[in-house]
Amino acid sequence: MKELNIEEEEEEEYAEPVSPTGQYFNSSVLSICILAVLDSEIPIDDSSAITVLKHVFLPINPRFSSLMVKDENGEKKWKKVQVKVEDHVNVPVFPTGLSPESYDSHLSDYLTKIAMEQLPQDRPLWNIHIIKHPTSNAAGNLIFKLHHALGDGYSLMGALLSCLQRADNPWLPLTFPSLSFLPQKSNSIFRNLPNVLYSAFNTVSDFGWSLLKSSFVEDDTSLIRSGDPGVEFKPVVVSTITFSLDDIKQIKTKLGVTINDVITGIIFFGTRLYMQGARSNNLSKEHSTALVLLNTRIIGGYKSVKEMVKPDAESPWGNQFGFLPVSLPELTSACNPLQFIRKAQTLIQRKRNSRAVFLTGQLLEGLRKYRGPEATAKYIHSTLKNSSMTISNMIGPVEPMALAGHPVKSLYFMVVGVPQVRHYFISFSKHFLFM
Repeated sequence: MKELNIEEEEEEEYAEPVSPTGQYFNSSVLSICILAVLDSEIPIDDSSAITVLKHVFLPINPRFSSLMVKDENGEKKWKKVQVKVEDHVNVPVFPTGLSPESYDSHLSDYLTKIAMEQLPQDRPLWNIHIIKHPTSNAAGNLIFKLHHALGDGYSLMGALLSCLQRADNPWLPLTFPSLSFLPQKSNSIFRNLPNVLYSAFNTVSDFGWSLLKSSFVEDDTSLIRSGDPGVEFKPVVVSTITFSLDDIKQIKTKLGVTINDVITGIIFFGTRLYMQGARSNNLSKEHSTALVLLNTRIIGGYKSVKEMVKPDAESPWGNQFGFLPVSLPELTSACNPLQFIRKAQTLIQRKRNSRAVFLTGQLLEGLRKYRGPEATAKYIHSTLKNSSMTISNMIGPVEPMALAGHPVKSLYFMVVGVPQVRHYFISFSKHFLFM
């Protein structure tokens, strides 16, 4: 990665230090970006794209108009610059007169291409791609490529949603599902003592296992993990499937679990079936670990971007998340999908009863202070490389969305530059979309 030095133009303003996680994600060993894809119901008219970006997108956060540079002390800072928006807008031209199915292939190839490309370090770390060819799923596509150093999925989704309006009435705000939690048990000290001891044991056990996984112990080689070095630089294939949110809620109610438990169980079950492959007799027994991403903010839903960027914000902008390592349950001959969801729920509930995520955060901070951001980035890369997959999710609005008068049929996102398989899901309107 080419380093820019702030001394080149000392008179220009720089606003704030780059967060530790932002430094890890834009280092010599990691360059992680987020792709957000909007499927439009109508052909895309890009005549207002530059205006929307200048007057709606850029003002959302100063980081969208800033470079990541080093100051005279070698500390990374966000430096405000004049943005030439035209340099960030790409409109690829595919062959004309093809079928929607053929354009599906072109779109997939284009996503692979931009996923593998590095964002230039001499301008703000984002790009927009406008696809004006109709696929079998959309009349056009808008693709945002945003560097993960700018913020996590919660921050960047909040930024993206601030550009969207309700399709039925743009004057009304988008609304989001209320978060529900499983009932908590009594707060009596004596009744909670076993839980406290159990949590302490899980914390020590999980933190120790996390250290081993990040340093020495790799997942087994399988159909979802080659173990080859540099897999993050190889082409990716993007697949999506949509489920009814009502169907997911029915399973949730039947089992008495959370929607996230249902989704994670479905992903684990489908992954194990895929790993089983053509083996009809021998069940898949490879040890595989999923890193479940957790938002570490204490929130009940999305906050506005204005609220997130306040100095003492309750849900601040930035990268505020942790990894929860979960071993994939093994597939047994008597196991059905509902039982698999229960297995996944039990595993995740046990992990939630642990504070290992916060201890890991302290470990990363200690590594940064005493060995520097590059050494910490290598530790994170090793954690990702030694695992098989990552699972993350976002909550979308209840109502249909529109962007600059273009109704949005669907919205999905993915993280690229990670050395493993990725699973992401997002809820919007009455659907769940898996990527």
